[in-house]
Amino acid sequence: MSTTTTESAGAVLTLPPTQYELPCDDGIPMETQRHVLQMQMLIDTLLSWLAQREDGYVGGNMFLYFSAAQIRNQDFRGPDVFVVLGVPKGERLSWVVWDEGKAPDVVIELLSESTASKDKTDKKQIYQDRVRVPEYFWYDPFHPEDWAGFSLQNGVYQPISWDEQGRLVSQCIGLALVRWQGSYKGVQATWLRWATLEGNLLATPEEEAAQAQQEAAQAQQEAAQAQQEAAQAQQEAAQAQQEAAQAQQEVAQAQQEVAQAQQEATEAQQRAEQLAARLRAMGINPDEV
Repeated sequence: MSTTTTESAGAVLTLPPTQYELPCDDGIPMETQRHVLQMQMLIDTLLSWLAQREDGYVGGNMFLYFSAAQIRNQDFRGPDVFVVLGVPKGERLSWVVWDEGKAPDVVIELLSESTASKDKTDKKQIYQDRVRVPEYFWYDPFHPEDWAGFSLQNGVYQPISWDEQGRLVSQCIGLALVRWQGSYKGVQATWLRWATLEGNLLATPEEEAAQAQQEAAQAQQEAAQAQQEAAQAQQEAAQAQQEAAQAQQEVAQAQQEVAQAQQEATEAQQRAEQLAARLRAMGINPDEV
């Protein structure tokens, strides 16, 4: 491990190491597949939510450095999930409090048989007294009834009460933690999920993809229906034009017949007048005949 030194007025100052100089892997994997999936679900769903912000970071299963004593004692801490607002976005190897200028706003630990006791006592005490994390939650993926939240009040963690919907609300980030029963990546279980205060679950990437496919299929169906309606309207317009042309033809024919009848009436009138004239020439009054 290296340290950075600077010289000022003849004195040598040793600066604390950065994230690039600190260990970032202890080689210890998560305990079970469900723990890994639960961690991924909490992180992945929050990534989409953070994408709408200009700041913020969410990480998990990575080292959290908060004091020089950790480095000396190699006492590494790796929260399963943690959230920090008000910091620049970007990749981190570890979360180093003195580099970032602040501790995480929210920490979530996933309990297991081997870690539950420490998560509820030692880690909770460290997050309260030394890291000063404003909100701390724990959840057991295999025993979903074992979940709790704590808020730092006057330097001491106070339990967060469940709201009327049975949720634990994080005041720091304005989201709620809820228990949701369903299938995630082929595993049927009760999962801990983020939800908006209005009650909408933050979607997983798979749910977002499925919703996008559904919306695309619906859009295609609506487009096909619109094309069918346009074709039908075009057909009706052509039929209307054909009927209009036929009506115009019938009107023209009727006008022609009227003109012909008028001509015949005129010719008949002329013949009648000629006959009347011949009768008068013969000394016969046609009106008396």
